[in-house]
Amino acid sequence: MASSSGTSSGSPSLNQTSCSNEDLQTLLDQRKRKRMISNRESARRSRMRKQKQLNDLIAQSSQLRSENQQITSSIGITTQHYLHIETENSVLKAQVGELRHRLESLNEIISFLSPMGSGGGHGVFGIGQLGFGAMVTQQPVMASSGDLFHC
Repeated sequence: MASSSGTSSGSPSLNQTSCSNEDLQTLLDQRKRKRMISNRESARRSRMRKQKQLNDLIAQSSQLRSENQQITSSIGITTQHYLHIETENSVLKAQVGELRHRLESLNEIISFLSPMGSGGGHGVFGIGQLGFGAMVTQQPVMASSGDLFHC
């Protein structure tokens, strides 16, 4: 009995199952196509994002290279300016040394020729005896700014 009821009800069930299998297969194929299309779109968007990131990085690299060139140029100019100032400073230091030595020499001459000096007012050549002592007054030697910067 069970086999007879299974065969009698099995025929319509088999037709329903085959239709359902075809419908199910069609549904699965549609889902598969949708998923494939969705994956392609996702991959395309991903490639576009990566390309945009690459373009942004290339632009940033170009900008940084430009800034680097400007900084390098600025450093070169600053270095040249520094070397010029350093040379000028060395010249000025040498002039200060020469002027200091000259001032010391002149002060020694003045102290030697002055009546209060260790020479007793007679000076090197007896200038004090000739009456020139009154004309020699001890004053500090001042150099004008034009003399300081003249090379």
